[in-house]
Amino acid sequence: MNQIVDYIEMKVPAKPEFVGIIRLTLSGIASRMGYSYDDIEDLKIAISEACTNAVHHAYKSNEGGEVVVGFALYADRLEVMVADNGKSFDFEKAKNELGPYSASSPVDQLPEGGLGLYLMETLMDEVRVLLNSGVTVFMTKYLSEERIDHGTTISNYEAN
Repeated sequence: MNQIVDYIEMKVPAKPEFVGIIRLTLSGIASRMGYSYDDIEDLKIAISEACTNAVHHAYKSNEGGEVVVGFALYADRLEVMVADNGKSFDFEKAKNELGPYSASSPVDQLPEGGLGLYLMETLMDEVRVLLNSGVTVFMTKYLSEERIDHGTTISNYEAN
């Protein structure tokens, strides 16, 4: 079941008005794959958070830039990649500033800012963040399995 069925990739300007297009594309893909309404809504929120982080934090306002979104469709899961080539950030520092949280943490007690990280981890089955010349977020949602690991893996990788 590890064989990829299809792969779709989009490249959009790093502008807020394009996040909706990515959400619509994801909704169509997930619907076609057979995800439930609730799972599709979870996927849309998670991808919106990842794209919004790239749009607001990766590039300076006058710099422009792009966000690349990839959808890897497998028989049992959907893997989503959101990547930018902008300014990296310290993921651990951002997570620590939020303080400890878990799936049972009341949302109204979480600090504003940084909620995207919490939402991605809560709504997706697996989340990995690669920090290199930009930030790449990999998120996985299984079609029918329960979540395996409730954490984020962060990797620093410097390309030569």
